[in-house]
Amino acid sequence: MAYPALTEAVYYILLSLMEPMHGYGIMQNVEQLSNGRVKLAAGTLYGAINTLLEKGWIVAAPEKDFSEKNFSPDKGSRKKEYQITKQGKEILRGEIKRLQELLENGTQILKGQED
Repeated sequence: MAYPALTEAVYYILLSLMEPMHGYGIMQNVEQLSNGRVKLAAGTLYGAINTLLEKGWIVAAPEKDFSEKNFSPDKGSRKKEYQITKQGKEILRGEIKRLQELLENGTQILKGQED
């Protein structure tokens, strides 16, 4: 199966969602994983999330129990969490394989080359 090339944003979002996470958590995790190089704006993140939901690569995580400490029913402030699907994991593995091939090809060609 041929896998589509992913943007860095989508790659890091899928990688972040190996564990359920809400939007702000994804933004923080992407920045951390990329050593501060990739910073997602809210519009970019939620646009990508909507696309990933439509493709079936992620789903909204099941709502948590009301007895949870972080949930306040009177405030209605429960943050929606997302998680990667089986299909999303397959896409992510395909992208990692593609990136490894790029790296190997580049390394091989540049090996021994002088600047």
